[in-house]
Amino acid sequence: MLKMKNNILKITAVLGLSVVLFNSCGPKENTPLVYFPDMYYPVAYDPLMKAQDAYTDRENEIPAFVKNNGATGLSPVEGSVAQNKDGVFAESKLPRNPDEYNTGYDVSKTITTSPLNPANAAKDLERGKFLFERTCSACHGIGGDGQGPIVQSGAYSGVPNYADREITVGSVHYVLINGRNAMGSYAGQLNPGDRWRVAMYVMNAFKKGAPAPVAAPATTAPATTESTETKK
Repeated sequence: MLKMKNNILKITAVLGLSVVLFNSCGPKENTPLVYFPDMYYPVAYDPLMKAQDAYTDRENEIPAFVKNNGATGLSPVEGSVAQNKDGVFAESKLPRNPDEYNTGYDVSKTITTSPLNPANAAKDLERGKFLFERTCSACHGIGGDGQGPIVQSGAYSGVPNYADREITVGSVHYVLINGRNAMGSYAGQLNPGDRWRVAMYVMNAFKKGAPAPVAAPATTAPATTESTETKK
């Protein structure tokens, strides 16, 4: 008796699943709400280009594509994270050959100050340190001596010591964008403002005597307070 009940349950389950599967393969004219119409009604198009089929003849689609006249490359969502909130834009033209790269690198060495607001130098250096230790120190080392854990493991070698290099904040920033020798570009890991912050930190921490970012002038009140507390 128990075996018969089990068989009936199995047969019922199979029939129920079959009904669900057959119904899901029904005609497209009676489909439910379609969240990804360009996948349900496939149309070949280039990324960020206007699709040939604007999907406007179907009432069961998400209206975003209709509002944009069929364009599938929609605008960024309101409130999403800005990629260049500091207003510092990356170079519009990357070097296409070694000559262009070397020329750009030589020019970058003449840049001794970052374009970021000098009034925020302390905060920028703090963030630059944070990013350097989490992004760069694996190879360059916490002390900038080129002896990071990857180098010490023997998996990688030839990372220079910052103290031995003739660099400026501009050249460090240039290398972060374009890479140099065995180091690849970090433009995808660091946004424009943060690349300058890392470059500022490198110069401030590892190149003593190099031009440092100009900090905002201190007010008289804090100086007086500090002096008074010291005397105590």
